Amino acid sequence: MALTGIQIFKLLPKTNCGECGVPTCLAFAMSLATGKAELAACPYVSEETKAQLTEAAAPPIRAVTIGVGDRAFKVGGETVMFRHEKRFENPPGFAIIISDTMDEAEVSARLERFKLQYERVGLILRPELVALKADSGDASKFEALVSKVVQNSDAGLILLSDNPDILKAGLKACSDRKPLIYAVNKDNLEAVAELAKSSSCSVAAKGSNLEEVSELTNRLTEAGIKDIVIDSGSRTVRQAFEDQIIIRSAALNKKFRPLGFPTICFPSEMTDDPMKEAVIASMFVAKYGGIIVLSDFRGENLFPLLVARMNIYTDPQRPLATTEGIYEIGGPDENSPVLLTSNFSLTYFIVSGEIENSKMPSWLLVKDTEGLSVMTAWAAGKFVADTIAPFVKKCGIEDRIKHHKLLIPGYLAAESGGLEEELAGWEILVGPREGAHIPAYLKTWQS
Repeated sequence: MALTGIQIFKLLPKTNCGECGVPTCLAFAMSLATGKAELAACPYVSEETKAQLTEAAAPPIRAVTIGVGDRAFKVGGETVMFRHEKRFENPPGFAIIISDTMDEAEVSARLERFKLQYERVGLILRPELVALKADSGDASKFEALVSKVVQNSDAGLILLSDNPDILKAGLKACSDRKPLIYAVNKDNLEAVAELAKSSSCSVAAKGSNLEEVSELTNRLTEAGIKDIVIDSGSRTVRQAFEDQIIIRSAALNKKFRPLGFPTICFPSEMTDDPMKEAVIASMFVAKYGGIIVLSDFRGENLFPLLVARMNIYTDPQRPLATTEGIYEIGGPDENSPVLLTSNFSLTYFIVSGEIENSKMPSWLLVKDTEGLSVMTAWAAGKFVADTIAPFVKKCGIEDRIKHHKLLIPGYLAAESGGLEEELAGWEILVGPREGAHIPAYLKTWQS
């Protein structure tokens, strides 16, 4: 359970030395309580206090990491039921199933589809995991599949089998990749738990209901295994949905540690309809899947899920912003229009989308307004002539065009005079207020 600033202060050395970067221990304690400082910043805190504060500060849902290196995937670590309370911490991961009964061509095709990725708001959206399923019941065949995937992909891995011998064979080919071992159940607990301990890999606990899952996680934690993912075993939409809410509520509101772990869900086992599967998956993105296993990846199904995940897992207290700079839309040349907008992501997407619709190749200057929209940034003094002019001069657009015409949003009309003074030699054009009117305006453009 999280401690208050005063509770943390009582455990600190109270030297007020300032070496942590703040003037007093009380101020440091308040920063710790709000997550604005790290305990390691205090050079005088005792090991006993470190252990006590670390345990107290641990999130009610444990954070689990699958994989290694740049593609390591972190799930869990959640602290709230609803995004508006604070934020959701770690987005769910999407996994594609590859079975050891599939032929070489299908395995290769699925590995290729795993590489699907999209750029949005300056972010790369892509799936994270490959779930390898031992349908054949042949340990050597499963090991061969795991080896092939390891050689041809940097994905995080999930090994799917309830047979300890098959899981051991799969681990032999990928233990250094730290896969998720799926799954411990009441019949194989000791053997699979030993695999997880010896390989230092995370493990999934699967029960027929939440009571059985709780018993499994208790036994795993008693055995010293802490990195656990839980599967309630439900394979109907309604029950799986209810289980996700009960698990999150029990961990956060009731502080019930046996359910304080991220979850894994299988829309792939709830329907044979790919589109319905995507709808079910979208439900788990919102409530509260940690890993979502899909039967296959297709652009028309995967892209909406990735966008939904991005939107839900952004920090509501921090506007989603596009990187400041020059954006080329439609292959502009030295005579193409130059437009200006703010770096609020929604504004950027609306404006860039309307420019694309106009079929007029253009340069779009995106000014850093700290993620604020045009009107809000203007009202806050962050999108005015004094800040816009230096950006236009330094961004490098003058080296790419012959003309000196800048099209500003209609909401910035009051800044046109100031911009003409600040940008000597430039002609400031006041465009429409609404993005939907940009295509019609650009038809009148003459360089």
